[in-house]
Amino acid sequence: MAGSGSGFVATLTVAALATVGFLGYQARATVPADLSAPRPSASPAVNAAKKPREGKESAALPAGSGTGVRVVYSMGGDRVWLVGEGDSVKRTFRVTPGSVDPAPGVYAVTSRSNTITGSDGAPVEHVVRFTSVEGITIGFSAAVDGSTLPPNPSVKTGGIRESRTDGTAMWDFATIGRAVAVIP
Repeated sequence: MAGSGSGFVATLTVAALATVGFLGYQARATVPADLSAPRPSASPAVNAAKKPREGKESAALPAGSGTGVRVVYSMGGDRVWLVGEGDSVKRTFRVTPGSVDPAPGVYAVTSRSNTITGSDGAPVEHVVRFTSVEGITIGFSAAVDGSTLPPNPSVKTGGIRESRTDGTAMWDFATIGRAVAVIP
């Protein structure tokens, strides 16, 4: 009986990996030319001494941020757009990045958790994950206490913090497989 259970788990694991691979292929196939260009470095930014960024104040959807229904995350502007059909912006809001950045590109939401403890030890909710960098998971989340403080520069964190209201909107919009376009 133990053999059939492990076979079932192995089958589910293979199916999950195939699904994630297929969704990644689909996301990559719809990447605009400017986002699919070779990346300038082999590794995304991991900087334990990252300072708060000078955020761009424009709330307009950036040109070259992809097409289709997607989440757009501007690392330089510390802003997110939830984009619906026909490039209609459903919502935009400011975020506070973690100390580890993903590389620019198009990803897909890979997992979600309603409530967990964040990599900084804070209780968080509405966690939407889309990649990892050197073993550090990158995703959007809202602190249960509502704080959006900058991360401790001595701790590598991948949580991109949003308000609780924005976190609820992200949770409702960014389901498994939803495209996430990360722009510089």
